[in-house]
Amino acid sequence: MILTELTTILTAQLPVSLLREHLRLGTGFAEDAAQDALLEAYLRAAISSVEGRTGVVLLEKGFSWGLTAWRHFDRQALPVRQVSAISEVKLVDVVGAETVLDSGLYRLCKDDLAPAIAATGLALPSIPVNGSVEISFTAGYGADWVDVPPDLARAAIMLAADFYENRATQDATSLPAGVLALLERFRPIRVFGGV
Repeated sequence: MILTELTTILTAQLPVSLLREHLRLGTGFAEDAAQDALLEAYLRAAISSVEGRTGVVLLEKGFSWGLTAWRHFDRQALPVRQVSAISEVKLVDVVGAETVLDSGLYRLCKDDLAPAIAATGLALPSIPVNGSVEISFTAGYGADWVDVPPDLARAAIMLAADFYENRATQDATSLPAGVLALLERFRPIRVFGGV
């Protein structure tokens, strides 16, 4: 299984000003924006950490997910949460020939815990022998930072601030306790080997 981000978060979507306020960085000087590139880098790292820890995509992005077999014949859980749309599903045979599936053959089962692609009939289309299926979809709470739930937004800001303030001595093995507490209710729950 290979999950690929097709789009990235634009700089304008990042809450650099919120992070600046959280850090209480000075304003009114000519070099106000001098730290912006560094703040942006830490925000991107924090967002990636939050998404990796929770499996929830914060800001809307496009993804492509390739797999070689369906887990269940009629339904396949998607690898991240907050999926809003499936834009395309295509089968790829052993020589690389692609067949785009009719959107009437599948549907998106929106779910906060386990979004999935499901068959509209009895089964999802068969994946070619030694081939794969590629699912293109959009995930995320929305295009703007205000669309992100407050606890996740606060966790990302706190983590970015921690990355910024402790950049010389960062311990890469753990997250701050306050960030972990905010993320706890968003962590995926796996029961009976997943979905």
